[in-house]
Amino acid sequence: MDDDAPLEELSYEDVSAAAHHDHHHRSVASGGARAAVFGASDGLVSNVALILGVAAAGPEEGVVLLAGVSGLVAGAASMAAGEYISMRSQAELFERELRIEREAQLANPELERLELAKIYETRGLEPDTAYELAEAMMRDPEVALEVHAREELGIDPDELGSPWAAAISSFGAFGIGAALPLLPWIMWSGDAGLVGSIIVSAVGALVLGAIVGVFSGRSASLAALRQLAIAAVATLVTVGIGTAVGVGV
Repeated sequence: MDDDAPLEELSYEDVSAAAHHDHHHRSVASGGARAAVFGASDGLVSNVALILGVAAAGPEEGVVLLAGVSGLVAGAASMAAGEYISMRSQAELFERELRIEREAQLANPELERLELAKIYETRGLEPDTAYELAEAMMRDPEVALEVHAREELGIDPDELGSPWAAAISSFGAFGIGAALPLLPWIMWSGDAGLVGSIIVSAVGALVLGAIVGVFSGRSASLAALRQLAIAAVATLVTVGIGTAVGVGV
């Protein structure tokens, strides 16, 4: 970008590059990665609590395994459906807003130009400079739509997210997380299955917590301990209920 170039000769790409040349942000709008990371965490916490809670009731052999498999399938399906509906509804809302904005630009481009100039003024530009910048942005209809979507609506048209990606990632990730406390019960039963499930779940909680910490830019060790604590509390609650039910029966 030429620092001495007149403002009216600058393209949208030039302005965007100048505004973001020293910033790099991780994309957080796409639903797939977010659903995968947090889906695995949810799967682990919910299924270890379910499995150990059922085991605490002292059921017949095989009941714990059945409960774990049922929790995995039902939870993964529920998470996938929820993510799909959420992302689809959000995308439809954004698409509607973009359609309204496109129609407004076609019907009254001068008014839209003035609105954009006012936005730039509120960010510190002089009125003449703000209007020139808005005029430059409005030359290309697609660029104008993208700029208005970002500035007025807070929407990035290129990052609306994929409902199917979110649903599939959520289903798979929840299933992986929920499978961790279940694996020992596939190989063993009784005390061996119980101890194995606790160990695998604790390690899994620490690993997933650390990943969440890295993903969110927080301390990996603190996030890992927080995840372990959450899993432990949820498990203790269900174990207490399971024990009470088992004694009552």
